[in-house]
Amino acid sequence: MKHHLAPYIRYMDVEKGLSKNTLESYERDLAQFLDFVQERGINLLEQINRSHIILFLGVVKQEGRTAATVTRKTVSIRSFFQYLQRESLVGQDPSLQMETPKIVKTAPQVLTVEEVELLLSAPVVSTAQGMRDKAMLELLYGTGMKVSEIVSLDTQHIHTDLRYLHCMGASGKERILPMNRVSANYLDIYMKESRDKLLKKKEESALFLNTLGSRLTRQGFWKILKKYAKETGIQMDITPYTLRHSFATHLLDNGADLRSVQEMLGHSDISTTQIYSTLVKKNLKEQYDDHHPRSMMTPPPL
Repeated sequence: MKHHLAPYIRYMDVEKGLSKNTLESYERDLAQFLDFVQERGINLLEQINRSHIILFLGVVKQEGRTAATVTRKTVSIRSFFQYLQRESLVGQDPSLQMETPKIVKTAPQVLTVEEVELLLSAPVVSTAQGMRDKAMLELLYGTGMKVSEIVSLDTQHIHTDLRYLHCMGASGKERILPMNRVSANYLDIYMKESRDKLLKKKEESALFLNTLGSRLTRQGFWKILKKYAKETGIQMDITPYTLRHSFATHLLDNGADLRSVQEMLGHSDISTTQIYSTLVKKNLKEQYDDHHPRSMMTPPPL
């Protein structure tokens, strides 16, 4: 059964763009689960039923693993069987309608302003690809868009003179997003001087093009970002979401109101946006502790 793991991990890498750490966690979780069922005489995927999954998760809990670990293993198993059913490798999904444990929300990782500047300065703008990359990274950090939204942009969606763009979310809901002057400037240069150097067919409407002259894919964007992250030496597993998180946190840190940030990110529920407020409050406490005169004093003994 384990021979299905490698193609599944490749699928999750290419189609979902998961980080290396996440892919390794999924692979470990599933290998552990398949070992568990094989020890109980199960040698075919079709023989696995809901009871096996529940029993496995019960054993994991008895081992004293955290709720977050149990949740991740549940998600790993559900995702694996969804893939198997999609590929017609199993007739039924035994994880279907299983209650997924509530995922514990953790504070997202964000870059400092200095780290963002380091990353955004990495592309060599003297080349067409470098200018494209510079414009993409500036736009990603400058708007907080998702990578799928960035690569879906067409040239007619961009209005650099008025500094706004039309963004179509996954749900089909359109957002009109403002652009800062730096993002608009690099986009303008890219569209006027560099895009034509990548263009192969005049009818291509995609804003960001790959070396073949067609629309850049999500996977292509991820590879570009990973390359620059490695070059800069920033000690963090940087993903497009890292810049999205940094965008939101830095806005709030500089006084933007939560509702505005919610609208720009396209969150339907403000509670999703509120997680960034936690980071800002933490930063405020650090600023207070570092700079208030009374915070730096040692209290006298009672």
